Amino acid sequence: MQLFFKKSNFDGALNVTEISPAQCRGARGMLGWSQAELAAAAQVSRPTIVDFERGVRVPHAGNLASIVAALEQAGIEFTPENGGGAGVRLRKPPTSP
Repeated sequence: MQLFFKKSNFDGALNVTEISPAQCRGARGMLGWSQAELAAAAQVSRPTIVDFERGVRVPHAGNLASIVAALEQAGIEFTPENGGGAGVRLRKPPTSP
């Protein structure tokens, strides 16, 4: 499975349109979330998460977007395949003034 990115129209920021099963597992692990917790946060069924992470099937586009949005809202940032491999990391918390 590939990781796809598209440029936004205005600020040049990258928007994730698809993640790999490994990125999903890694993001969940960084957050300490179970598959059930991710499913609840993304408002998808637990079997959707299980099947995706096992590589059995890719969720429908809307469900995949919900999974990505839930992880990003929790502080995950997905990084593109840029020669070093696609990745996942926790966003740096904002600094207080």
